[in-house]
Amino acid sequence: MEANGIFLGSPVKTVRFGGSVAEILAKHKMGDSSDYELLKHQLADPEIKDAQLINWLQELRRSASQLSKQHEPIIYTVLRLDWANRSLAVVEEYIAFITNLVSAQTVYLVPCLKMLVSHFTPRRVTVAEGGVDVSDSEDDDENLPRNFAHSQQALQLISRYVPTTSHFLMPILQQNFPFVEKSSNTLECYVHNLLRVTMYIPSIRRDVLELIIGKMLKLDVNATRKDLVEEGETVEQSQESPEEGLFDMDEDMPEDQPSQCVSTHPVADRLDVLMSVLMAYIKDISHDNGCLHIERTKDLYRDLMSVFDKLILPTHASYHVQYMLFYLFSFRLALAEAFLDHLWKILQNPSQPAVLRQAAAGYMGSFLARAKFIPVLTVRACLDLLFSWIHRYIDSQDSSGTPACCDISLHGPFYNTCQAVFYALIFRHRHILEGNMKKGLEYLQSLNLERVVMCQLNPLKVCLPSVTNMFAAVTRKYQVVFCYTIIERNNRHVLPVLRSSAGGDRVTTNTNPLDSYFPFDPYMLPSTLNGICVCLSFHRSGQLIEPLYQVWEELGDSELLPTGKGQKGSREEDDDFLCGGTPLSGEIVGMTPSSYESHLRSPSSLGSPPYAFSRLL
Repeated sequence: MEANGIFLGSPVKTVRFGGSVAEILAKHKMGDSSDYELLKHQLADPEIKDAQLINWLQELRRSASQLSKQHEPIIYTVLRLDWANRSLAVVEEYIAFITNLVSAQTVYLVPCLKMLVSHFTPRRVTVAEGGVDVSDSEDDDENLPRNFAHSQQALQLISRYVPTTSHFLMPILQQNFPFVEKSSNTLECYVHNLLRVTMYIPSIRRDVLELIIGKMLKLDVNATRKDLVEEGETVEQSQESPEEGLFDMDEDMPEDQPSQCVSTHPVADRLDVLMSVLMAYIKDISHDNGCLHIERTKDLYRDLMSVFDKLILPTHASYHVQYMLFYLFSFRLALAEAFLDHLWKILQNPSQPAVLRQAAAGYMGSFLARAKFIPVLTVRACLDLLFSWIHRYIDSQDSSGTPACCDISLHGPFYNTCQAVFYALIFRHRHILEGNMKKGLEYLQSLNLERVVMCQLNPLKVCLPSVTNMFAAVTRKYQVVFCYTIIERNNRHVLPVLRSSAGGDRVTTNTNPLDSYFPFDPYMLPSTLNGICVCLSFHRSGQLIEPLYQVWEELGDSELLPTGKGQKGSREEDDDFLCGGTPLSGEIVGMTPSSYESHLRSPSSLGSPPYAFSRLL
């Protein structure tokens, strides 16, 4: 049986091209929908031959101007085709068709964009498990890179011919972002494709970065330092002789199965993968044939700093996402100085919320302490600014005529700034003193540390005990200031440290009253390597951070006083001497360049913007 050149059968497998698509559309308009339905059936047939499909696509392309909104059934059938897994000839014809379609009928722009974005992740397959259909991603599809390339090619062509593409695309990218509980591969594929889109639609790059980093922050705050430390301890214990439990279930396990199961923290693994993708993107954008591309790097810096201000800085207890900025700043000293100047402007601006000013102080102290690529001249310039501000603040309190007390709700930025400079001096005092000990000591004495620690605001009472004790040990060694008398007095008198409660009442807090953390504490994403949980400074994204990172150089035993009340008397074995003092979670608890140096140096003080960065601009 035959109707207008289309052979009818059950099922229809072949086509003899007689009547054209234009004729079928004309008959459908006149009320005869028989051939129209047969065409839909042919296009929906999963076993349609490539040659047949190409012919239909060619005819549909020539009739694109007639495919108005009333022909949505045909268009949606075409959009559901598994075109990306077919021959290159089909792919090319399909891309030509949808490009012509959205140019002629913009009503189909959004459906076409949604279809292309749906190809940014591995396609979903249905697997029967115990009589129940379980949907999952086909992560091991070897055709994924090719399919991604086809979707990107189509999207790039559409954006070229339809200028409004970027306006409609961003909401679709947000809606299709996979849940953060999806597999690492699914998240990696989607983020990779999002970043590729920014290469040919740069106008949405800032929004794309904001979307990606926002999702990563959700992962980061759910992979807390406390969880990662516990994960590491659990795996370490599993390598030793395990303790026998009261209810040992070993007899129920297969003989070839180990009694202790070593697993990677799933959230940390996803975050690690995304950090690797994003840092590779930062490297690619910033470099051209191995050389830093100044203009592109400046644009990327501005976009990332916008996201930093909006998302990263206000987020408390994120421990890894901010390292993408750490990595970017290592490319050129002027970038790091611009970041420090940006934080300085936030800190000293009284119109900024106190919580952001305190966070900015924490970032400054942590960055100065941990960034190995920051030269001592820049460290000293920043300390000059910070101590100048601290002394002015003390002057203002002394002249007010009101007795000062340890009220964090009133003086939070001051206390965080004091803690930041103490922390920076703990890590960088050796760099300040090396070369010329006499001039280094003169510089430390010029900071007038004694006035800071002895002022009525009493910062040693509020700062983390670990910071206070280590700062006291360092300053005692070089006889810059003697802090232990104040520490002992604070411990004896138990001075009240006030903090405003949610209801506005003053409440007394004990450990970590600033609720502070150091954003560039050691990079702690865990992974399994040869069955042992290791720090990712030896794996994935951590490999990029390790050569840039200033680890804690322990003080000798002779540099620490014998243990007193509230003092440390022995060296910490961990890189992070703050273990036990830094909040491990939300609660209050006691591809890099070979050279980091730049010919752009800052003067003796950090300008606004820094002199080096102004030259870069």
